[in-house]
Order: sequence, then C-alpha cells, then structure tokens
Amino acid sequence: MGQGGGELDIKAVIFDLDGTLLDTIGDIGDAMNHVLAQHGLPVHDRSAYLTFVGAGMDVLVRRALPAGFTDEALVPELLARMREEYAKRWRLTSRPYPGIPELLKALTERGIPFSVLSNKLDSFTKEMVRELLGSWEFFEVRGLEFGSPRKPDPAQALQIAGSLQLDPREMLFVGDSGIDMETATRAGMVPVGVLWGYQSREKLVKGGAGILIEEPGELLGHLQGDSPETSRTG
Repeated sequence: MGQGGGELDIKAVIFDLDGTLLDTIGDIGDAMNHVLAQHGLPVHDRSAYLTFVGAGMDVLVRRALPAGFTDEALVPELLARMREEYAKRWRLTSRPYPGIPELLKALTERGIPFSVLSNKLDSFTKEMVRELLGSWEFFEVRGLEFGSPRKPDPAQALQIAGSLQLDPREMLFVGDSGIDMETATRAGMVPVGVLWGYQSREKLVKGGAGILIEEPGELLGHLQGDSPETSRTG
C-alpha cells in the first residue's frame, strides 16, 4: 500500500490545519467546555475532543452534546457561543508542531508551493495561519465558508490544483484524519497521513492513506528520491 518517494513527481502540497500543522486541541476543548458548563451541560476531557474535531465547528458542537440531548433549539445558540469563546481563546496554547517550521522552510527553499485546506471556519483558518504560520507564504489558505463544500468533498482541493495548473496526481494532500485521506483519494492526490495528529494510524489507513509519516521532516523524502522505510504504510 505504501508508495515510495521515487515513484512520485510532486510539485505542490496541501495541508490540513488542526492536528497537522498546528496543535490546537487544548484551546478548542477549553472553549467548548466553557460553553457547555455555562449551559449546565457535562464537559469532556481534552482527549475526547480528539474524536470530536475534523468535520467543522457545527459538527464539533453536536458531538460534544450528551447522549439523548433533544433541545434542538439550543444548538444554534451553543454554536454561536462556541464561535465567540473560541475567538477569545485560540491563541492561548495553539502552536505549530515541532518540525513544522523547518518543513515549511524546506518546501519554500525547494520552490514547492503549499496551501491549507481546513474544515475550520474560514475566518479562523486565515487568522491562525497569519498569526502562527505567518513567516511562510502559502499559495492559498481555505477554510469553511457558508455554502462551500467541506472535506471530504474534493472540490476545493481540485480548485487549488486548477489554480496551480497541476494534475492532482502531482500533489500531496497531508492530514491527520480519515476525512483528509478520503479527500485526497477523491481528488486523485497522494494521501499522506501524519501520526502526530489527532487520529490513529488505523483511521488514516482506513481512510485511504498511501503514506504515513511520523515526523514532519519525513515528508521531504516523498518529493523526490528514496523515501524512508519507516514512513510507509505497508
């Protein structure tokens, strides 16, 4: 199932954001727990949020609700409060993962354009990339906007490929979730699962990961030349 770097002719990379470039789970969990507590609802350990994130904030809110929750009228208010609370908190502990700055520097030096495609709200996505990853120039930064398709729909990934005038097969799609791997597969891109993120190796493989990497620098081995044996899925 693994693909060697020597088999690929990669000309661009698309990254997921949360769990891939940035470790954001603490701020997300703290913000959601604050909103839940304000409404008298049970809160969760941070580890629980690893399974809640990835599909967008609206889905996160629903996943955080207790089993049997039936007050549908309260859900829009909880979502609005979560957006407000997260806007106050996202800077507190969220940081690039170790090795990400060096990876982005290396891609820049090699002339490999890189983009972000996230299911996080577009406003948060752009602001976080600007403030936490602002030392590097991204080709495009896209989050979720009203009416736009969310991952695993491949439409936005394919739009980025079109803007680059590249065949999707010439692009790596790098993420930490099964949703990311499915997006890559549906777009015809090379799906790369990161093992430092929020989902397990099993979920990444089930989602279609063709390559697994344990640290950011391993990605460079899949651009050209030989790829490290330890980073293959097989």
